[in-house]
Amino acid sequence: MQLLTLPATPSLATSIRATAQVFEDPTSKALLAHLQQIAPSNASVLIIGETGTGKELVARHIHQLSARHQQPFIAVNCGAFSESLVEAELFGHEKGAFTGALSAKAGWFEEADGGTLFLDEIGDLPLTIQVKLLRVLQEQEVVRLGSRKSTPINVRVLAATNVNLEHAIEAGHFREDLYYRLNVVSLALRPLRERVGDILPLARHFLHTYRQRLPHGPTALSGCAENTLKHHPWPGNIRELENVIHHSLLLCRNQTITVDDLRLPQPRATRKTANPHAPQDTAKDLLQRAFRTLFEEHNDALHETVEDALLRAAYEFCHHNQVHTAKLLGLSRNVTRTRLIKLGALTVTTRRLETGTAV
Repeated sequence: MQLLTLPATPSLATSIRATAQVFEDPTSKALLAHLQQIAPSNASVLIIGETGTGKELVARHIHQLSARHQQPFIAVNCGAFSESLVEAELFGHEKGAFTGALSAKAGWFEEADGGTLFLDEIGDLPLTIQVKLLRVLQEQEVVRLGSRKSTPINVRVLAATNVNLEHAIEAGHFREDLYYRLNVVSLALRPLRERVGDILPLARHFLHTYRQRLPHGPTALSGCAENTLKHHPWPGNIRELENVIHHSLLLCRNQTITVDDLRLPQPRATRKTANPHAPQDTAKDLLQRAFRTLFEEHNDALHETVEDALLRAAYEFCHHNQVHTAKLLGLSRNVTRTRLIKLGALTVTTRRLETGTAV
């Protein structure tokens, strides 16, 4: 199993970042193959994904697979600084450049020289800083705040966002030229609910990690608990899964974590029904989820199972009327009747005709 983890630091205790990433789901395996292809280059990469999907972990992995892996990897959250400080943080400042600048200080670009700079939540950058960032990327040099001297740099930039930058461009909140400069390569990280194959490997990893802190903690998840984890929507993605496992370990009184120990909140899909104005999942969305569940069960007679379920549901919907069922499914009445009999949903009745045959 390919496992990525963040360095253990105290700041991660309250972080909403994902602290682990696996590539077991087919979608994740395809992503891993793609990033292994682009990692050796110096191209800028834009990583797109919801909060907690592991964007920083992917960025670190790209750095480790590149020729820069022995040089610095600097991660900066662009939304963590006020507009008045972000310029000095990124590009540095000279002594006396502003109130409180008691000495000169290199910015993050200079700190990452020769290596990789990861700009998380790039969409939070003010427009004025976006202009200066674009120039730095184009010229490969920085000018510290309060200085007129430029400093050459050699930095690969990886950026990440959980917002749609194209919509931000239309709204005038993000520069189009900067977007294209950053988006040389694009990596889209699917939310955890769309890569179900990663859920249990991640859960077991967190179970092993947090169990080390308990002398006699649980060692496994029950089958029902695993099934519940696989079908939870995970709005908080990997970080939410980690918190659920950690909390379960604190509550569990046996050697196996049960569904009750998980204490998962009511799924959002259920809560939406209370608000008629909230966006609802389409029938196609629900069908895709059902198919994915069937695929994971590795049913040898999958096509027959789906076909039987469709026929039975249509027959129920049409109040057991064969003609209406046939019309709904686009089949002939004879074909529909034959399949219903095979399915056991229709009892064969025998009528005596003049010829003595039965139908």
